[in-house]
Amino acid sequence: MDEHLADILATVAPLEPIELQLLDAQGCVLVEDVTVPVALPPFDNSSMDGYAVRVADVSGATEEFPAVLTVIGDVAAGAGGLPEVGPGQAARIMTGAPLPPGAEAVVPVEWTDGGTGGGAATGMTAASTAPEGAGGEVRVHRAAEAGAHVRRAGSDVRAGELALEAGTVLGPPQIGLLAAIGRGTVKVRPRPRVVVLSTGSELVQPGEPLGEGQIHDSNSFALAAAARDAGALAYRVGAVADDAESLRSTIEDQLIRADLIVTTGGVSVGAYDVVKEALTADGQVDFRKLAMQPGKPQGFGAIGAEQIPLLALPGNPVSSYVSFELFVRPAIRALMGVEDLHRPRVRAVLDADKALSSPAGRRQFLRGRYDRETGAVTPVGGAGSHLIAALAHADCLLVVPEETESVEPGDELEVVLLG
Repeated sequence: MDEHLADILATVAPLEPIELQLLDAQGCVLVEDVTVPVALPPFDNSSMDGYAVRVADVSGATEEFPAVLTVIGDVAAGAGGLPEVGPGQAARIMTGAPLPPGAEAVVPVEWTDGGTGGGAATGMTAASTAPEGAGGEVRVHRAAEAGAHVRRAGSDVRAGELALEAGTVLGPPQIGLLAAIGRGTVKVRPRPRVVVLSTGSELVQPGEPLGEGQIHDSNSFALAAAARDAGALAYRVGAVADDAESLRSTIEDQLIRADLIVTTGGVSVGAYDVVKEALTADGQVDFRKLAMQPGKPQGFGAIGAEQIPLLALPGNPVSSYVSFELFVRPAIRALMGVEDLHRPRVRAVLDADKALSSPAGRRQFLRGRYDRETGAVTPVGGAGSHLIAALAHADCLLVVPEETESVEPGDELEVVLLG
């Protein structure tokens, strides 16, 4: 297993960086440090709807003895030509609006009468329906310290500071930060394009009726979804019949849009294992038997003029998914250029009614559910590689080492977390 994975990772190199629009860069890995060209926020601005005031003018203000100030106008978000607040004056100000010159603090509208001459206000009347609110007088019922309810320029990040460092995976918050500092594009490694195809004349598209001896194609859907979960752009190809020439032709057609090709099925020792038949002849793909269960038969190589990596996985549903997690996911992450290639692993205590047996000389992967609070793991379903329902209810893989043939309840073992 370890040798096979090492061969894969030695062959798969990170994709070349490209410049992408922000939304197209979501999920991609940044390849350059991004510094802040302009401070955030770029100017002192109000964090509340209220009144911009001088501290001395509201000192000692109470509901019984309010400070009465002359309102000299409105300051809305995006406003220019700001009024200057002098002694005994206030400017009505909206959240996000720049603090006008002369003002030292903002008192929320709830601390005032809102210019109505009554009790405490609960909000402001829309300027379009009550323009008189931009003038007259306002009574302030509470004092305010300098800088109260003011977001200072550069309080988020200062100009010249590092916003994001190379190697960052761009999620929604990072995309938002890039937009906030004015970046329209960013240099990243693109998300790998992964083509997934399953083989087998018995496979039928979900939604179509089954004939005699047929089953629905589940592997290509599971693996395409897993590729997306790993960060790739996944393209699922309809099941290919057990014909070596058709498979070769299908793969050749897909090379133009693939950074990685994943096949499932046809890699064992049967007379109709067409993946092995189609890809062994030219020596580009090496087929192996690994010391693991499930997932013993595996194939790996590079095909086509561009030497696109291809991973050939077994056809049993659990075998193909376990193989994806152990071999394909790290390959996708390597193409992306991220440092963390693997699922997290923890040590857990086996919670089971009886001992678990494991074949000598093989590293076994059993499905299970992990309890983060107790640190215990419970097996789900049996060891059969066809038990896809059990896989759907599992959130981890229990790892039984090659040299271990039995794990007793209460024993500690390694667990691969899938969620």
